[in-house]
Amino acid sequence: MPSSTRRPPLLAIVGRKNAGKTTLVVRLAATLSRRGHRVMTIKHGSHTFNIDPVTTDTYRHYHEGMAERVAMVSPDKFALVTRLDAPLSAEEVASLYMSDADVVVCEGFKASALPRVEVHRSALHAEPLALDDLDRADLYRAIVTDDPTLNIAIPLLPLDADDCLDRLADLVERDVMER
Repeated sequence: MPSSTRRPPLLAIVGRKNAGKTTLVVRLAATLSRRGHRVMTIKHGSHTFNIDPVTTDTYRHYHEGMAERVAMVSPDKFALVTRLDAPLSAEEVASLYMSDADVVVCEGFKASALPRVEVHRSALHAEPLALDDLDRADLYRAIVTDDPTLNIAIPLLPLDADDCLDRLADLVERDVMER
């Protein structure tokens, strides 16, 4: 595996199921990229995955050939699949593979100690995760929500506000990237 000692700044986007984590990660990454930052993302999954279908050569290399690592290189992309004995943390992935990022936006990793922004939609869930996680409230930088009546000592960003992404990007630049 590649090695590096630099760990770029990381931010976790957390939330309950279907709250809009992926949408927020994508929109935040695009906003920060438009501002000139080199943005990389990590998606936490709780189940295994395959990046290529059964009919591909790389699938066969990995599954039939039992290769420890399989790389696929094309003119415009590179992918590496590595067998793991234990899960990697977001911090490990960022240090190993994303050390040249200005910021890494992570989807999930709610068990980590990363600074975080929660997405909360009251139509889907009565309470945000943060209310169950008050002993780690210092990790929360904001809650992006459609519920302006939340009574919590974490800054709220209105989900439907026209400037929500700009305000969130400002927060990331100030509170995550500048540390």
